[in-house]
This record gives sequence, structure tokens and C-alpha cells, in this order.
Amino acid sequence: MSEQYQVRLAAAADAELIGRHRARMFQDMGEVPAHLFEEFCARSCAGLREQLTTGEYIGWLASVQEAPEKIIAGAGVQLRQVLPHPLTSLSGESTISEGRHAIILNVFTEPEWRRRGVATLLMRRIIDWSQKEQIDRLVLHASTEGRALYERLGFIPTNEMRFGGETE
Repeated sequence: MSEQYQVRLAAAADAELIGRHRARMFQDMGEVPAHLFEEFCARSCAGLREQLTTGEYIGWLASVQEAPEKIIAGAGVQLRQVLPHPLTSLSGESTISEGRHAIILNVFTEPEWRRRGVATLLMRRIIDWSQKEQIDRLVLHASTEGRALYERLGFIPTNEMRFGGETE
């Protein structure tokens, strides 16, 4: 399967493509109304260009072997440095982390290429990269459609909560 696709690292020149993928991803989930789509694309592109340049965002783009210029999917991570914290491995060993976290973002596959293993290939590339880079915590926010893929790859629900903006 992976031999029919190739994956490359994203560059700052790819910011517009990734920003459009990001906007389409949120649009597919019903979270970006049509009247905000272009503004969301522009803001995403600007932020991605900056973060790709500084190394705060690392992206991977997939294409088919026969057409490497045609990007069919992408995914990336945004790096976060946090304070050291206790870390327990799957084997139960406790250590102190370095505070290197990455959040997976912008997992998007063009509709005609979905369900062909491209997102799995990109996710495996990110997981391998995070292990080599000794990232302490790799997290993501899963859409309903993506949840099964992430669970197959070993992602588990956590205790994370999000502030809703209103207090009692």
C-alpha cells in the first residue's frame, strides 16, 4: 500500500495548501460556515507559514508515486514545550518528562482518496517521527469519522477537558 504513495516534509511554500486543507477539514465537520471559509483559509495560511518557518509546525504531505506534484493528503504536528511533569510508560515505569509535547493537526485526505490507507500512512509517519524525536506526549482531537483510525493506531481517550466559556 505505502509503495503507491510518497510522503515528503512540508515547507513554508506549502502553507496555502495546508491552510486550505485545514479549512476544508473543519468545513467537512460542519464547523466553518461558508461565509467564513476564505477568511479561515487566509488566517490558517498565515499562521502555518510562520510556524513552518520557525519549526513550530512540522507537516507531511502525501502524493501518488506517478504524480508527486499532486498532493492528496496531509497531516502535521504543532510542537509545544511545557513544564516537566510525571510520565508513566505503558509498562508502568515512572519518569519525569522533558515537557516536549506535540499535537497532531490538519489530518486531511482529498475525498476521492479516502479509505485507501493514506491517512494511516501519514499517521504512522508522525508516530515514528515522535518516537525518534522523543516527544513525551502526542495528542490529537478526533473527529467522529477519524476516531476509529486513531484507536487502531493506539490512541486512547484521556481525561482532558475544555473550558466552555461560561461559569456558574
